[in-house]
Amino acid sequence: MRTAVFCVGNKLMLDEGLGPAVYEELMRAYDLPDTVDLYDVGCMGLDMLPKVRDYDCLITVDAVDGTGEQPGTVLRFKPEDMARHSTAMQSLHDLKLADIFDAAALLGYEAQGICLGMQVENMAPTELVIGLTPPVYEALPRLVEALLAELVAQGARIYAKESGEEVAPGWKHRCPPG
Repeated sequence: MRTAVFCVGNKLMLDEGLGPAVYEELMRAYDLPDTVDLYDVGCMGLDMLPKVRDYDCLITVDAVDGTGEQPGTVLRFKPEDMARHSTAMQSLHDLKLADIFDAAALLGYEAQGICLGMQVENMAPTELVIGLTPPVYEALPRLVEALLAELVAQGARIYAKESGEEVAPGWKHRCPPG
């Protein structure tokens, strides 16, 4: 199974930078197999459309708001579960994985989709700030673990760079002090 992971967000906008933070953690700490491609896509656009043709599974990692959950809560849902125009569970981006799948279906492309998100605390800082709010940063390891669990469940063999250990169910990720 070939999988693409789209880490979505703008790291200059506090919690909006959640996807890039996950990307950086995976690049720093893990060796991914050739069957998994990791992308820091910024704000996802229609240029991702051909990826639906190239992969069996697409996973987005994104900041979400309006879930009613506490900041730092990790969520897993299908692309179609994210409402396009409601106040509930909105991505912080105009284009969502569901939109890409809709466009891909018109072209005859098909892939499985999974969205991993985290409820944010501050999605609209008044000035550009790199970093995550404390509750989101503290929960970052849980989101990384959720993504690793998805990949391992698909059969991906992932190894920790530092120890060489293979990631297995129940794996605990540790972020550097920040």
